[in-house]
Amino acid sequence: MYFRKFPQVDYDVKGNGITQKMVDITRRVRVLDSTLLNYINFDFYDVQSGERPEHIAAQYYGDPNLYWIILFANNIKDIYTDWPMPVNQFEVFVASKYDDVNGIHHYEVLQESGDTTLKLEYPNDPAQTIPVDATPVTNYEYEEEIQNTKSRIRLIRPQYVSQIKTEFENKIRG
Repeated sequence: MYFRKFPQVDYDVKGNGITQKMVDITRRVRVLDSTLLNYINFDFYDVQSGERPEHIAAQYYGDPNLYWIILFANNIKDIYTDWPMPVNQFEVFVASKYDDVNGIHHYEVLQESGDTTLKLEYPNDPAQTIPVDATPVTNYEYEEEIQNTKSRIRLIRPQYVSQIKTEFENKIRG
């Protein structure tokens, strides 16, 4: 599994001078931004509600234990906050975060020059002047867009998996 490749360190768990060998979980390796921009190395996948990395790894790589490659390729550090939530969990999350899920979170206007697909955001602030053509975005819509973004993941193409595993092992051991 993932942590088997990590080096071990001596750690004084109780602060009594007696050390134990433990996995050095402070080690970090990430995919280079330049690699992430090279779309040739990846397939893209839309995570369905309730799907877990192990399920996708089993389906895509034929091995659920390669879930860590999916997390690695998407720079997911915390599965609880970085991975998309199932629909029922998302509904509970939004309802608990906002008093009014249909309240205005912010306003958006398409940028008029340069890249006109970009949206400019204006906070829902009475002191702020909001353009007349601004579109209101509710709290629910805002959180839903975040989930949609998280749901679109990269999958390293299977032919590169052995190379990624080798490079990861070399880098994690330092």
